[in-house]
Amino acid sequence: MKSDKINITFALPNLLPGGAERVMSYIAQNIDSRKFKSTLLIVGYSKDASYDIKNIDVVFLEKPRVSKGVVALFKYIQNHKPDILVSAIGHLNTVTAYFSLIFPKTIFIAREVNVLSVLANYENQGKSSPFDFISEKRFNFFNKVICQSQDMLDDFHKNFNIKKNKLVVINNPITDNFKVKNQKSKNEPIRFITVARFDLEKGHHRILEALSQVNFDFHYTLIGKGVLYDDIFKLIDLYNLKEKISHIPFTKEVEKYLAESDLYLQASYTEGFPNSIIESCMVGTPVLAIDAPGGINEIIYPDVNGKIVSNVGEFVSELENINSNFIFNAKAVSATVSDRYSRETILSKYEDLFTNVYDQRYSKK
Repeated sequence: MKSDKINITFALPNLLPGGAERVMSYIAQNIDSRKFKSTLLIVGYSKDASYDIKNIDVVFLEKPRVSKGVVALFKYIQNHKPDILVSAIGHLNTVTAYFSLIFPKTIFIAREVNVLSVLANYENQGKSSPFDFISEKRFNFFNKVICQSQDMLDDFHKNFNIKKNKLVVINNPITDNFKVKNQKSKNEPIRFITVARFDLEKGHHRILEALSQVNFDFHYTLIGKGVLYDDIFKLIDLYNLKEKISHIPFTKEVEKYLAESDLYLQASYTEGFPNSIIESCMVGTPVLAIDAPGGINEIIYPDVNGKIVSNVGEFVSELENINSNFIFNAKAVSATVSDRYSRETILSKYEDLFTNVYDQRYSKK
């Protein structure tokens, strides 16, 4: 006999700092415990966990990578038989997709984190792999694929031939209780900020190129770390920006730094649905972004909570305009995201999805 609660396992490669890890663990902990029994399954090591998990079961497989955890993951599903398994991030989604053929009684849902056809240009640098075919076909085997933005859904449908009835858009939630700053004028000098890992697709070099061309004083806070650390700081030296930049590799006080800034700078070539932009707007700090797929045009309302431009040249011009004529109001900026991406709104969408797929499966029994 089925339990009154829907038994859901949320699977992640690890709990290292990252948007997918934070959002998935947040959803697992906060969906209605009267309706759902949540378990967080982590392939990686408990010693690496960057997030405190409360009120749900957490299972660490203690493996160094997904490929080393395939057998342990298989045994977990075999022994625990979850009603629904929700996985996130490419390699793990590939494994769980093919497990769905072995465990037909479990509903398999994938949560993807980027516009994959665009991301491939920056991750693979045009190179192909024999495993690409297997990886790309994984989406056919899921019951549902959660897309963070409409751009992602369109990409899956157009470039991966996934039927739209398998795809659902659920944006990222605002996971913290951010407070709107009480700021009525910009700092002197104006303060900029970016929070992003140092990877090619994040476009840090475009921001630095633009900042090297502006004709006013500023301070730029750069939060993040990653494989391009050396390249980014070589550019900072090349553009003589070192005295204008503060670098913070990692902090749990992102809200404070966002609130102290006047403008968030975004130059990614692709995103999934950028948490940092939502959080910046939530505290009242507007965003200047170069247009790219991945939800940016869903979040930003031009001249209300930010601006979207097409290239570095326009980015420079808009920086000059904003510095000389700062038009943004912190409360108005915050209001553009506070309801749309509130925990109540997003959790409700997840709960509806889980309930619907479960009812559709077991109503046929």
